[in-house]
Amino acid sequence: MKNRKQQKLDRLERLLRQPETAAGMPDTEIDSLKEYGDVDIEALREYARQQMQEERRLAASKKEKEALPPNPFSCTSENRLRQVIARERGVVVLAAKLELARRDFFEYCHLLAPRFYRRDRPFLIRLCRELQSFWMATDEAVMIINLPPRHGKSRTAGMFSQWVYGKRPETKIMTGSYNETLSTQFSKTVRNGIQEEKAEPGKLVFSDIFPGVKIKRGDGAMNLWSLEGQYASYLATSPGGTATGFGGTLIIVDDLIKSHMEAFNDDLLDGQWQWFTDTMLSRLEEGGKIILIMTRWASRDLAGRAREYFAEQGLKVREVVMRAVQDDGSMLCPSILSRESYEMKTKAMSEEIASANYQQIPVDIKGRLYAGFKTYTSLPVDERGKDLCTGSYNYTDTADTGADYLCSINYKEFNGEAYITDVLYTKDGMEVTEPAVAEMLNKDRVNVAEIESNNGGRGFARNVQALLRQRGNRRCVVKWFHQSQNKKARILTNATWVMEHIYFPVNWRDRWPEFYRAMTAYQRAGKNAHDDAPDAVTGIAERFTKPMRRVKFGRKGFGL
Repeated sequence: MKNRKQQKLDRLERLLRQPETAAGMPDTEIDSLKEYGDVDIEALREYARQQMQEERRLAASKKEKEALPPNPFSCTSENRLRQVIARERGVVVLAAKLELARRDFFEYCHLLAPRFYRRDRPFLIRLCRELQSFWMATDEAVMIINLPPRHGKSRTAGMFSQWVYGKRPETKIMTGSYNETLSTQFSKTVRNGIQEEKAEPGKLVFSDIFPGVKIKRGDGAMNLWSLEGQYASYLATSPGGTATGFGGTLIIVDDLIKSHMEAFNDDLLDGQWQWFTDTMLSRLEEGGKIILIMTRWASRDLAGRAREYFAEQGLKVREVVMRAVQDDGSMLCPSILSRESYEMKTKAMSEEIASANYQQIPVDIKGRLYAGFKTYTSLPVDERGKDLCTGSYNYTDTADTGADYLCSINYKEFNGEAYITDVLYTKDGMEVTEPAVAEMLNKDRVNVAEIESNNGGRGFARNVQALLRQRGNRRCVVKWFHQSQNKKARILTNATWVMEHIYFPVNWRDRWPEFYRAMTAYQRAGKNAHDDAPDAVTGIAERFTKPMRRVKFGRKGFGL
């Protein structure tokens, strides 16, 4: 028994052999045939009319039927009918795919690179749709994308640049990469994708989708080139590079950090942020958009700083974060990174580096010593508003070297716990810090100030005391002492007490941003750029945890 599809095929063949029937066939009946394949109704009817006219003319002149012109709709066999319908359907389907690729970024990627941009990779569909949605949005200016390695971050960014040019050739794109080599490679990928020529009949290229967009002849340099009818369409640069004379409506920055060593390099992170603000951001034209694509390495990397900065400016930031291992234990894309491969690659890594690389958790967050800090909105007072704190104190750690910070902390004591009231955290010289510390002690009516004398601390303490006397302050007792215990061991040992019994003002992040970062980013293991802040806070903790310890003070010092 013939199936429904075969029955429709037979019916279509009979109708096409009967022009009179086809010419007067209602639309609804022809529409029902589309369940098998696309049929051009008007072309079918027009041919049927021509065929009837030709048959009447031939009958009148008694010509042989063989003289009839070839009938593109007539089918002498089922195979011939299949070929006709398949050919017509193929043309229609291709046209639909091209139009869809113009409208939808993922379809564009899928059409040109179907082996990578597969429909069974939902994370790529989401990534493409997020990029397109952000590009079309009128109320969003910044987008941050965090993906694991080898999941198509750079490739998708390059494809997106091509698609944007196809949609809006007037767009000016600036891209920033880790170094000049990668910057040039990114630029060549975008440029070559636009000017690629068809190598074989079945292969689709950019010009099939956007035939009117071409690279300007003689203007196809590696890092700076233009589209036909445009001026300076694309510029590729890197930290240390320049963008003089170029303005961008779309800025794309791709993976500026390549290792955990760079993530711990404060100078490098500061340099990257300065390059971004001075070189890239300053070239963003009105209404332009910024896309930052990277693996998260550090909380103060470009993505982290940009999130904070633009949020402070009142700009909406769209974040797309994808982790290699999902909450339910499944992999983001097993065909790209399987569980076995993931475990093999991460087995030799530290937990912090693996989390940053694949889970988008910055190394300084995953491995940080302090999980959190307690805060207060106001100091303890009784029902009449009287201060309940039993004393006001200071602990100062002078800078050991020119690269270190001086950290001076005022705090009050209540119920065996410390409440931080003021902080001086700076690299300034003693000519600046000595009067600044004296002013802190005088302003907060500090009773006792303890100053480490390991590296010039004794002279610092004497000068501060002299400045206090000049201000008429004889209440504050300034002491200096030598700290001989291992700094790292002291910090680690007292970390729990610091988190549970030292209170910081609720707005301490805004009041002392560098001190805040030094405390929150301090690592349990590995090299820390600076330990001056945790060292000073640990000194405060030791005043409470070791009340009977004997510390050798200067001539006017005493044991605690």
